[in-house]
Amino acid sequence: MKSALNSAAFDQLFFEARTVNAFTEQKLTDEQLHALYDAAKMPPTAFNAQPARFVFITSQVGKEKLVPLMMQGNQAKTLQAPLTVIVAYDTNFQEHLPEQFPAMDVKGMFDADPAMTATAAFRNGSLQGAYLMIAARALGLDCGPMSGFDNAAVDAAFFADGRFKSNFIVNIGYGIPESSYPRGPRLTFEQAVTMA
Repeated sequence: MKSALNSAAFDQLFFEARTVNAFTEQKLTDEQLHALYDAAKMPPTAFNAQPARFVFITSQVGKEKLVPLMMQGNQAKTLQAPLTVIVAYDTNFQEHLPEQFPAMDVKGMFDADPAMTATAAFRNGSLQGAYLMIAARALGLDCGPMSGFDNAAVDAAFFADGRFKSNFIVNIGYGIPESSYPRGPRLTFEQAVTMA
């Protein structure tokens, strides 16, 4: 039987985890970038589909390509962050299913139902984006997720062939705690949970 994580781990992953809006100048190493993806790729997705695609932006050139496509309030912190990740999803993820899910042939099921494919790509890609943030926090990093950007413009700039679609963007690095807004209230168990 697995044991629960200790309280310090829970604090790091959840209870003390905050959206940060400014980062120190400390860069991330290639080893950290690989460790981040290697952890994020492991949790489950439906049929092991793994539709998420990530653009890891660390260069000034990459930032200058992305930043004009973002809302003004997101621009300065994105330029400052050591890593900015475009979390996207593959609209034709099912092409990889014969290798990724050899237990049964499910590629045809998705090929035959574009609406189901689009829903599965977005849902499971979103899961993987959340896994990426949990992985970052587990590695001692901080996150600043954002949805304030022009999806169509980002897709045109970074995914010209139209196959991948942007979902959200997250800045990652060593955060400056004072850059976080005061934590807002959370819904209570009674407000958010229905027992059945």
